[in-house]
Amino acid sequence: MKDLLKLKSSLTEEIENILNAQIKVEAHSSSLYLAMSSWCDDQGLENAAEFFAKQSNEEREHMLKIFNYINNRGGRAISPEVTGIPSDFDSFRGIFESALEQEMFVTEQFNNIADRCMKAKDYVTFNFLQWFLSEQVEEEFVARRILELFDVIGEEGTGRWEIDKHLIKVAFSGE
Repeated sequence: MKDLLKLKSSLTEEIENILNAQIKVEAHSSSLYLAMSSWCDDQGLENAAEFFAKQSNEEREHMLKIFNYINNRGGRAISPEVTGIPSDFDSFRGIFESALEQEMFVTEQFNNIADRCMKAKDYVTFNFLQWFLSEQVEEEFVARRILELFDVIGEEGTGRWEIDKHLIKVAFSGE
């Protein structure tokens, strides 16, 4: 009988490394959204500030979900250093464009991880990733719909405050 205690992890080194890299992506997203929340608050856009604060918390939860998964599989999760987070943004619309770009990047990263898991025949981790892939559909949908508010309402005059008022109503039904 093999000495199972000598087996450190049921994750391959490659899968553990790419999951740790995703922890850093999620931490970056969380910090970025927190900075966006602060900028919106400074601009008097209370609902947008709350929206991005909530997004920041969700990204941190995603980070911790991956962190705990690695540790639960016998691997070693690494707490990431996050740098390069802007504190100022050019425009209200621009932060939502950046948010959509970030979510599309995250989706791409999860797709790449899923691909690596399939190639490595790590079906357990592939299954774990399904929740994140479904979550990304919602994240991108909401960002796109909020950007549509800018096209429909416009930012001129009281437009920014109208957008701020309506963005909290944007929801994903999943159908």
